[in-house]
Parts: sequence; C-alpha cells; structure tokens
Amino acid sequence: MTRPRRCPSRSTSRTSRGTSPSTRCSGTWWTSFCRSSVGTTRQGCPRPPPPPPLLGAAPPVFPAVDELLGLFKHSCKELVDLRRQIDKRLQNLKKEVATQDAKHRKTLGELEKGVDGLFDSFARLDSRISSVGQTAAKIGDHLQSAESQRETASQTIDLIKYLMEFNSTPGDLMELSPLFSDDSRVAEAASIAQKLRSFAEEDVGRHGVASAVGSANASRGLEVAVANLQEYCNELENRLLSRFDTASQRRELSTMAECAKILSQFNRGTSAMQHYVATRPMFIDVEIMNTDIQVVLGDDGPEADSSTIEEGLSILYKEIADTVRKEATTIMAVFPSPNEVMSILVQRVLEQRVTAILDKLLIRPSLASLPPIEEGGLLHYLRVLAVAYDKTKELAKELQSIGCGDLDIEGLTESIYVSHKDEYTEFEQASVRQLYQSKMAELRAEAKQQSDSTGSIGRAKGASVTTSPQQLLSVTVVNEFVRWNEEAISRCTLLFSQPTTVATNVRSIFACLLDQVSQYLTEGLDCARESLNEAAVMRDKYGIGTSVSRRLAAAAASAAEAAAAQGESSFRSFMIAVQRCASSVAILQQYFSNTISRLLLPVDGAHPAACEDMGSAVSVVEAAAHKGLLQCIDTVMCEVERLLSSEQKATDYRSPDDGAAPDHRPTNACIRIVAYLSRVLEVAFSALEGLNKQSFLTELGNRLHKGLLNHWQKFTFSPSGGLRLKRDITEYGEFVRSFNAPSIDEKFELLGIMANVFIVAPESLVSLFEGSPSIRKDALRFIQLRDDYKTAKIASMLNSIMSE
Repeated sequence: MTRPRRCPSRSTSRTSRGTSPSTRCSGTWWTSFCRSSVGTTRQGCPRPPPPPPLLGAAPPVFPAVDELLGLFKHSCKELVDLRRQIDKRLQNLKKEVATQDAKHRKTLGELEKGVDGLFDSFARLDSRISSVGQTAAKIGDHLQSAESQRETASQTIDLIKYLMEFNSTPGDLMELSPLFSDDSRVAEAASIAQKLRSFAEEDVGRHGVASAVGSANASRGLEVAVANLQEYCNELENRLLSRFDTASQRRELSTMAECAKILSQFNRGTSAMQHYVATRPMFIDVEIMNTDIQVVLGDDGPEADSSTIEEGLSILYKEIADTVRKEATTIMAVFPSPNEVMSILVQRVLEQRVTAILDKLLIRPSLASLPPIEEGGLLHYLRVLAVAYDKTKELAKELQSIGCGDLDIEGLTESIYVSHKDEYTEFEQASVRQLYQSKMAELRAEAKQQSDSTGSIGRAKGASVTTSPQQLLSVTVVNEFVRWNEEAISRCTLLFSQPTTVATNVRSIFACLLDQVSQYLTEGLDCARESLNEAAVMRDKYGIGTSVSRRLAAAAASAAEAAAAQGESSFRSFMIAVQRCASSVAILQQYFSNTISRLLLPVDGAHPAACEDMGSAVSVVEAAAHKGLLQCIDTVMCEVERLLSSEQKATDYRSPDDGAAPDHRPTNACIRIVAYLSRVLEVAFSALEGLNKQSFLTELGNRLHKGLLNHWQKFTFSPSGGLRLKRDITEYGEFVRSFNAPSIDEKFELLGIMANVFIVAPESLVSLFEGSPSIRKDALRFIQLRDDYKTAKIASMLNSIMSE
C-alpha cells in the first residue's frame, strides 16, 4: 500500500524554522501557491499533488508546471538578493543619521552658550539704559519744575504789572495794557482780571484789620485796585453780554457759545444764564402774556366752564413745552453748563408764565359770601382748581423729560398751589353744602308748585294740603348726593398724595355726605309721618258718638270713610318712603365699600371711625322709620277697630230668630277687615325686608290679636254663633299666616281652640281645659260670653272645676 504524501505547507513550515528569510519567503509563496492551485482537504490542509503519471497512463493535467516551477525558483532567488541589498543600505543610513545627530547636538550646545552670553549682554545694556533714563527723568523733572517756576514767575511779573496798572489812579482805566482793550484777547483779559480781583480782594480782607499797624497805605492801594478791577470786570461783562445779545438776535450760535464760555468766568456764568432766560420773548412780550389767558378761556371769556379751561390749558401748555424744547436745543449748543440754564428757564416758566395764568384763573372766593349757584358757585372754583393742577402736573412732567437740571420741579409745582390746598377741605365741604341747599330749595319749590296746582281740589274736599313724601324722597336725589361726593373725593385724591392727608380729607368730605343723606331721608320720613298724623286727626275729628241722630251719624260715617281713605294713602306713602330710604342707605353703603374704604384702610383708625360715623347717621334714619312704622300700625288698627265697630252686628254670633239655618260664612266685618289688610299690607310686603319686615308684621299681628280679643268681649255667643266665630278666627288665621311669624300663628290657633267653648255642651267644657291648660284663663273669660251661661248654671260648674 502506498504511504500518503505529506502536506507541503506543513513540511515547509518545519524546514523553514532554521532557514534565512528568503527561504521562509519562498516557502510561504509555495504554500500559497499550493493552496490556490491544488486546493484543501476537509481538515483545512492543502491537498497533495497528484502522483506522477505512470508509464502508459494518460498525459498530465497541467503539463507547464515544470517550466513555471523553475521560473518561480529563479524569481525567488532574485528577491532574496534584493532584500539583502536593501538591508545593507538601511544599515548605512542608520550610521549616517547617528553621525549627523551627534554633530547637531554639538552645534545646539554651542548656540545655547552663545544665547546665554547675549542675554547677559542685553541685561547689562538694559540696566545701563534704565540708569540713563532715570537720570534723564530727574533732569526733565528739574527742567519742568524750572520751566513751571519760570512761567509762574513770568505770570506773576505780568500780574504784578497789571495790578500796578489797576492800582494807579481810582477810576482811570485809560492807561491799561493793550491786552485789556483787545477784543480778540477778551478771554485772556477776563481770566487775568478775575485772578487780579480775587488776589486783591483776598489781600484787602486779610490786611483790613491790621491797617492801624502800618499797612494803611498798602490796603488803600489794593482797595483802589479792587475798585478799578470791579469796574473793569463790570464793563467787560456788559460788553460780552451786549455781544451775546447781538449774536442771539442773529442766531450766531458759535459767537454765543464763545461769549458764554468767557462769561462763565464771572460768577460761574450766572449773569449770562439769567440774562439769556430773562430776554426770552415769552417773559417780556406783553402780547404773548395777554394771549395766554385768551387761549385758556376761549370765546366764553370769564364765564368759561371747566371743560373749556381744560382744553385751553392743554393747548397753552403744549405751546409752552414746545417753546422750552426749542430753547433747550439752543442752550445745549451755547452754554458750557446747559443743565443750570435749563433749571433757570424751567423755574422762570413755572414761577412767571404759569403763575400769571393761574392767578387769573384761580380767584379764590370768600367762604363768608359764597358765589351764586347760578354762576357755578364754589363748585366752579374747585373744578377749575383740579383741572389746572392736573394740567400743570402734566406740564411739569413734560418739562422734566425735556431737561431741568437739578431743579425740584415737583416741589416747585406744589408750591404754586400751596395756598389753594391749605383751605381746600373747607371749600370742598362748603361746596357740597351749597349744592345740597340749592337742591333742597329746588325740590321744595317743585313740591309747592304741585301743591298749589292741586290745592283747590284738596281744600274743596276738606283735606289739608301737604307735600307728598314721594316728592321729597327720591333715590335719584341720593344718587346725585353721592355723585357730588364722589367728584369731591376724586379731586381730593388728585390734589393730595400722602395717605394720612388723603384719609383725613376724605373722611371730612364723606361726613358731609352722611349728614346730607341722613337729613334728607329724615325730613322725608318726617313728612310722611306728618301725613299719618293728619290722617289720625281727621279720624279722631269725625268719630261717631253713641247718641247722635241718624242724619248726623251718616255724615260722620262718610267723613270717617274719607279719613280712612287718607289714612290708607298715608300708610302707602310712608311705606314707599321707607323703601326708598332702604335703597338710599344701600347706595350709601355700596359707595363706602367701593370708594371710601380703600382710601381709609392704609391709615390706622380711619376706617373704623368712618364706619362709626356712618352707623350713627343710619341710626338716625332708622329711628325716624321706626316711629313711622309704629304710626302705620296705629293707623291700620284704628281702621280695623272702625270696621269692627261699624260692620260687626250683635246678631252675627246669635241663633237666627226666624228659625232659619245658621250662616257658616265669615261675618261681614271679618270679610271687610281681611280685604282691607290684604290691600293695605301689599305695599308693606314689598317695601320692607329682612328683620324690619318680620318685626313690623309681628307687632301688627300681636296688636290685631289683642284688638280682636277685646272686640269679642262685647258679644254673647250661641253654639251656632260660636261656629261662625270659629269661621272668622280661621279666616284671620289664614291671613296672618302670610306674616311668616310662628308666634302669631300659634296665638290664632289658640283662639280657634278657645272658640270651642261656645260650641260644646256645658258638661264637655272640662275636656277643653284638660287639652289646653295654657288658655284656661282666657277661656274662662270666653265662657262667660255664652248665651246659656246663666241658664245652664255654668258658673257653679266652673267653680267646682276650679276648686278641684
């Protein structure tokens, strides 16, 4: 059996471990060739080449393999030779690089030594230069100091020379140096003159006390110099101001700026600033000042209202602001200190032009003699004051935005109005009082006119003519009071900003409203009560006596009906008045909550005090309303008693004499009274609310209960009459149930129970007391009204019951 051939790659790797790189390269190449040309086995090894063909076998598959194998071996040999050559060249290059590196290191060492030497040389040079520089600086300082001293000495010599010229003869300025008369050197002359004057004045002040010790001549000489210098400075200043005015008229801003700069050496330029401001046309032109008030008042003249004045002030102040804005442009270009000039200009505008306008507008009236309400009264003055103040504040803000330097423009604006604000509260209170008096006079005149027109009809019917409470009480009028007060409060908050001051003034003004509303409502309620009193007088006057003729009784009954009608009308009028009072008080409270409270809360104690004031004012109105409501109850009860007296018949509660069936309907008196109460209390249900309504109806229910009890004590009752009485009580009880008063409902229910004493048999009376012991006392009185009280011997029966 033939042995398998070894894989060429494995044999090659074994034989190449001790061979040269060329051999390994050749083996690697051969392995690759075998892998690519022969293929591999399943285990990954190259397949062995096929065995040589046997003699007589088929020709080889790749006959050129021998030729290629020789070619490959030759190529491998050449590659190995090339590798050896390259390795040799690399070795030579490494030697050359090492040699050059050694030379480079040597050169760098030498360069470092040279650089260190240069640094040392530069350091020595820098030290030498620094030493020379310091020496030169010292020399320069000495030279500068010497030059400064020389210049100072030269200037001192010149100043002494000029001072001697000014010290020569009093008032003689003709012998001065050309410097002081040369217009091209005015700035230099002004500077020197100021220095000389300052020195001379200081010397005179220093030696003035020592004149008695031998310095009299020197002092006198310097005083001459001071006088001459003052005269020269004044002359120079006037000359510059004249040149400044000329340039100002020609709008030569450069010349103006030059003059202003020179004049700034005289009193810091104050004279130039003031002179410029004073010569502005708006301060010296009489026509402009006269036109101002015409613009403000318009065509109406002195009779102009506040809206016209507001519009006029807006136009005028806008014109003033535009003028100041134009002047500010010139001032910025001319003066070296423009803020100071703007401060003077704005101050002059407010103090002269604005104040002149306000003096003509705000003519403070006298509180002792108020202006007529037809001419606007005090309200016109206050409205103009508020408008003027508001517009002036707007002007001040506009001027501040333009520029006013360090001027306290807000303080200056406030100072203009300080005299008006000191007495503001008194004027505001007097104004609302004047408006109130005028309104009351107007209402009374209208009421009198209406009364005169209807007076003949009332007198023909025998009724007195009085003012209707609806004519004196109106929610619209109270709203007008509140509107006056609200306007006054708005002026107060405009004029004052301090919370304490605002709270004090607001409380004073609000107190006027409380007085007005309280007085107005109280007078209206009193008027309504007077109508109730008149109805009561008529009712008492036409009361029916017991022994009168039939004709007189009929006349008196007719008059009583008329008195009852007037009482009912008065009742309605008073209820309407109470309703309007409640609405007015609600308006007052809402105004306090929405407007007054927020102004008083920031100040401790102000809000509680105002609440107390309002409570006191409202309590006065409530007291008047309470008196009137009691009179209303009296009026209703008098009419109820009249109806009971006139409509209730003695036979209503007895058995019919003709043997007819008993009538179980309510009596005529009950029907009339319930109808009357339903009619008259309808307005009370809508006019009263809450606790007021409950208290009124409870009191009326108690009075009605008591009146009915007293009335029924006058009658005797049969069993059928008891049934009819119970029917009346049921009718009354159903009506008073609309009062929503449980205590009243209970009383009428007990009345229904007591009515049973007239219905049950005498022997059943005991059971009534057992069921309702609380009504025993009243029931015993009712039992005595039974028509069989004596015949059935009920008295003895009751005595035995009471004894048990």
